[in-house]
Amino acid sequence: MKAPLNRRVFVAGYAAATALGNTFAKTWKRAVSGEAGFRRVTRCKTASRSNVVGEIPEWDPTSLPYVTPKDASIWNGAYVFLTMEMCKQALLHGGLEIDGDTGPRTACLIGSALNGTDAFRIGMDNYVNRGPFKVSPYLLPNVCANLPAGKAGMLLNFTGPIFSPQGACASANHAIAIGSRMIRDGDCDFVLAGGVETCILPEIIQGFSNMLATIKVGPKDRAHEDPTLASRPFSLDRKGFVLSEGAGVLLLAAEGKIESLGLEKRAEVAGIGWTSDAKHFTRPNKETIVRAIHDAIDDAEISVQDIGSINAHGTSTPTGDATEVECMREIFGRQISNIPVTANKSQVGHSLGASAAIEAALSIESLRKSIVLPTVNHIPDPAFADIDVVPDKIRKHTYEHVLSNSFGFGGTNCCIVFRGV
Repeated sequence: MKAPLNRRVFVAGYAAATALGNTFAKTWKRAVSGEAGFRRVTRCKTASRSNVVGEIPEWDPTSLPYVTPKDASIWNGAYVFLTMEMCKQALLHGGLEIDGDTGPRTACLIGSALNGTDAFRIGMDNYVNRGPFKVSPYLLPNVCANLPAGKAGMLLNFTGPIFSPQGACASANHAIAIGSRMIRDGDCDFVLAGGVETCILPEIIQGFSNMLATIKVGPKDRAHEDPTLASRPFSLDRKGFVLSEGAGVLLLAAEGKIESLGLEKRAEVAGIGWTSDAKHFTRPNKETIVRAIHDAIDDAEISVQDIGSINAHGTSTPTGDATEVECMREIFGRQISNIPVTANKSQVGHSLGASAAIEAALSIESLRKSIVLPTVNHIPDPAFADIDVVPDKIRKHTYEHVLSNSFGFGGTNCCIVFRGV
């Protein structure tokens, strides 16, 4: 194999669809206003008490100009069109034109935790209630994890490698990390990297509820009358995460190419750290998370004192938040009280495999604008008195490096340091 080119990797653009908005611009506008995007579920019917979710507002793929009625009926894995649109928006935001030169050098890595579960659900319902010959011949393409990236390539005309990094709730950070390594080594010049999740299904809602992962909003809960209060990372009364659909895509670019094409450098992918727990399939392991964060900082060739902000995994679960705080204390020591910690899931919920890409985009935009986004719905927990979670309102803050944490089921951890430019 050829020697790696050792190129620097920059973020040239990004796109996101979240519970706050169907574009990054709409998401950002509401995020800086301190809003949260949760409501009672409308995508499906469920008897679960975990019925407060994050749904993408005003998201109707049938209104997209490239989606015909036939396409809409064939591609019933909702993550397909969402991926296509986010890849398109990321290219537009980054200003990259896909042509005969850039197309073969552009890859697409879109991770997902659940993939086309909704399409499988429809196929199974048809099989049971209408007979085996009513199962769509397009079922298998709909559940193939790489298919959304492939469809994005068909729409946008890039022909570099496409695949789906499968790292559960850390999938999107894995996509960004792998894509960055591919650009660094010279396998491609551009990568559309991120994650997508269309998970608002009754079985998924009930499954998370039964494993005590998501919040159950009872009559005495403060979110009962106002669902936007349901997600509250690091808060005294946190009770579980809010399940949300969403997607995020970053356009990564090699330094020489971004300069020759006159694209904007929005941030640099400075450091990557990834580990596995070998401990438990859902409970986080402090030792290996600490190592992932240390490795990301070391890879960036900086010290812990250089981290100016942390975008926490911050799911709003009692154990998860407490473990992450323990990890931050071990790494940063007394300095942790001086580092703003943002938990975006307080505003957009937990989009599983898409979360890390959404949070990366929000982190980079915050870095560029010298602010930190808030952790909303916060009631101080005395156990976390030394952690500055930037409660409820944005804060002016100038810094050079942001650490973005992401952890997933199966004991998978991926942390990335972004550097301002």
